Amino acid sequence: MTGIMDDGSAGTPDGASGADPAGCTKREQILKGAGTVFLANGYEGASMSQIAQMAGVSKGTLYNHFDGKASLFSAFFEEQARSRLAPIEALWRDDGQSVRLTLIRFAEMAVHMLISPMALGLYRIIVGEVEKFPNLADTFWRYGFDRKLSNLTEYLTRVVARGELDIADPRLSAEQFMLMCQARIVQRRRFGLPVDDSDAAIAEFAAFTADSFLKIYEPRHQ
Repeated sequence: MTGIMDDGSAGTPDGASGADPAGCTKREQILKGAGTVFLANGYEGASMSQIAQMAGVSKGTLYNHFDGKASLFSAFFEEQARSRLAPIEALWRDDGQSVRLTLIRFAEMAVHMLISPMALGLYRIIVGEVEKFPNLADTFWRYGFDRKLSNLTEYLTRVVARGELDIADPRLSAEQFMLMCQARIVQRRRFGLPVDDSDAAIAEFAAFTADSFLKIYEPRHQ
């Protein structure tokens, strides 16, 4: 869950000849620059002037795409969520593997995603500044947590319909599983505490988490 801004690049200057080396559109160039500034300075500390400079565009060009910092942050967060959640969303659409394997893979992917520098940085911004800027919570919930929650709920609903699990409230149970995935490794990384976050440790944790969830909701045969 490394971040795409790890190279710290700022894009090409606005109006410069030639295309961006990565073939980015102007909007993508702005979002990349905005991500660098937000992660470095936080939401409150970021300014549109800083973002324009980092993105290599004029402020006029910046405001042609986004009417303010709130809409820019929302667009940046939405793009991050869209690209990073795509593999997980594909996982829920695959009914060709066992429920256990699907839940294990989800837990592994979720942990890797949530301990990435990008995800940790965004989490700290939202938690640290949400009281001053309530729109951050709405952005996080709409494009991040709720998106994952809805997809997992749909998957569990199908599993229940097939009789593989006994769940009365799939949405509540989906939220429960998502929170279980944040125990130990993710929580300690968020607080900068030492923890084994190797691939082997994450795989072991994912299997334990999936098995614990399955024991709770295994069908009760009469």
